[in-house]
Amino acid sequence: FLFILSFFQLLAFAQKPILDSLQQVVKITKYDTTRIDALLKIGLQYINTNSDSSIYFSTLAKHVAEQIKDELRIGEAIKQIGQNYLMLRNYLSALSDFYESLTISEKYTRNKEITIRNKANRLKSSSLGKIGVVYLNQSDYPKALSYYFKALKVDEELGNKFGVAKHLDNIGMVYHYQGDYPKAFFYEFKALKIAEELGLKNNIALWLSNIGSLYADQADLFRKCGDTAQANRCYPKALDFYFRALKMAEESGDRNVIAIRLGNIGSIYDSQTDYRKALEYYFKALSIAKKLKKTTTIAINLENIGELYLKKSEIKLAENYLQRSLLLADSIGYFELTKEIYQNLSELYSKTGKYQLALTYYKKYIQAKDSIYNEENTKKTVRAEMNFDFEKKLAVATAEQGKKNAIEAKEKQKQKVIIYAVSTSLFLVLLLALFIFRGYKQKQKSNFIITQQKELVEQKNKEITDSIKYAKHIQTALLTSNDYIKNNLPAEHFILYKPKDIVSGDFYWAHSVPFLPGWDLGTNKVRLPIDGKRTNTFYMVTADCTGHGVPGAFMSMLNISYLNENIVERGIRLPHDILNAQRKEIIQVLNQEGRVEESKDGMDCNICVYDFDKMLLHFSAANIPLWLVRDAELTEYKADKMPVGKYNEKLEPFTLKTIALQKGDSIYTSTDGFADQFGLNGKKLMKKVFKEELLKIHQRPMAEQKRSLDQFFKNWKGSAEQVDDICLIGIKI
Repeated sequence: FLFILSFFQLLAFAQKPILDSLQQVVKITKYDTTRIDALLKIGLQYINTNSDSSIYFSTLAKHVAEQIKDELRIGEAIKQIGQNYLMLRNYLSALSDFYESLTISEKYTRNKEITIRNKANRLKSSSLGKIGVVYLNQSDYPKALSYYFKALKVDEELGNKFGVAKHLDNIGMVYHYQGDYPKAFFYEFKALKIAEELGLKNNIALWLSNIGSLYADQADLFRKCGDTAQANRCYPKALDFYFRALKMAEESGDRNVIAIRLGNIGSIYDSQTDYRKALEYYFKALSIAKKLKKTTTIAINLENIGELYLKKSEIKLAENYLQRSLLLADSIGYFELTKEIYQNLSELYSKTGKYQLALTYYKKYIQAKDSIYNEENTKKTVRAEMNFDFEKKLAVATAEQGKKNAIEAKEKQKQKVIIYAVSTSLFLVLLLALFIFRGYKQKQKSNFIITQQKELVEQKNKEITDSIKYAKHIQTALLTSNDYIKNNLPAEHFILYKPKDIVSGDFYWAHSVPFLPGWDLGTNKVRLPIDGKRTNTFYMVTADCTGHGVPGAFMSMLNISYLNENIVERGIRLPHDILNAQRKEIIQVLNQEGRVEESKDGMDCNICVYDFDKMLLHFSAANIPLWLVRDAELTEYKADKMPVGKYNEKLEPFTLKTIALQKGDSIYTSTDGFADQFGLNGKKLMKKVFKEELLKIHQRPMAEQKRSLDQFFKNWKGSAEQVDDICLIGIKI
């Protein structure tokens, strides 16, 4: 038989008898649970092949369940619709549906009837797990873990071992993505043990492979760190688990999985420089993938083979396989693989002296790398907007549910009044009157107590507010005064400072430093005197500390103190040296050890040092860029992508940048509060709009620019709440 059916054709063929029997059930049954369950099963059959059909049948099941007021089946239908949106990567709709099914399930988890209670808990566990998947796909690992652990707890209480194993595997996967290998191994082995106890062959094979990947990635990490001995201990373990997974795939006859496992094994031999065996497994995987027409698997193995030949300096073979892989990767939009191929081709042409081609592919590699980086940034933005939109929708849904509950409660109360009115006697009426009188007395007493409590709360609130207002006086005193800046900065300027609350996490700081003749800031070295004059150099700092309100204010005061210490007392002059010193102080005082929760403690900061005699601007920046407008053209100078504090990546020193200034230049620095402000349309202002506004007004006097920007911000914000502190500084040379 010469024609090989694709996976989905085989699936459709296998589905047909099942779908026929289910559709027959739908035809002969009315609006009852059997019909709903059949419709849900039809929707489930289509979920991997035809999302439109799956959503249609799931929605139909929801409609039927609503007719008979079966809320748990309504929840199942909504969850199944959400699963389709998840597969379509419509995360906002998926999350909304999963939360709705979760809300429905929680109404019945304490039901007296054990069957209903167990069904509700199964729906709850599944909904929690799906929410975890949404957050995992958005790389929001803390939230993903939170919901996986909640789902795990529910299934443990139910005694659902398969559900427990699934959640353990998901938790292990999150820790794997985070690079926490000990925890990842712990949870993956627990999942595997349960799967082996239950005899779940498909899950055993999958989780064996997951553990193999863990050992492989850990070995690669050890090798990058120079720990060859540890890497050599991990690679054989990875091979062992991959071979066990391969054996199970061969027993089940799943050729696609067989091809993937063969490729996994080849990659381990490749890492161990056993190129003969690596090629043997790569070619086996490639052969199967070609027969199955699995384009992605074909492209990956072609790239693996090409890269291996490049390592062996077999240039013609390497070029052949890499170009074939590139053609396929481009056709399916596999950008990560395309990036790797560009890098390998650049190296290949460099080795052969074809430097123009090498440069061409290197540029393509950089473009692909930037594209992926931008995609990650977009993903983070979408995640933030998704959370914001969802919280608004959840608030509306909660309010509507509250109204429904109030109406239902009112109706029930009405029925009780009617029943009591018909069934009670005069004696009960008199007794009721007695209770009313007693209640009146108790209410009088309660009102007196409430009044006292209210007065006490108001007094405490006043004391707290007064304390915060006094803290504002302290913080204001620590900020550099406008008179000082005006008297020492020989340039027109403005400072737009708008705290979100009484006190602020944003701050500005300035200092004029006299340099003796013979000292050059740009090189930080001694130079010959110039006319025996002293040179005044002006430091201007724009900073955004973690948080706003009282926590942000504490951090700002701490950082102002260290700026005074490092610049004024210790005499550190170069801006990048100052940021390095600030970071060291913050890490020490907060006792940071690099944990996720600690990475949020610190500040974003831009330090500008103006040398007006030499018309130079030296600056160093942590997450706060600098914008220069010259001849009606705006240039953005990027900041180092790291805060002044501990964070997850390896600590790198901050960089120093220098700009030659010209008369008429306008320089702007700003914290993110201005661009992050939401308007009445529910959208952020964004940096693009902010920079366009700067271009419109840059030729006006600085005082007028400040008024214009302040009004622009107020018009955009409207009646919406200010979301963050704002500190914007403009200087015209």
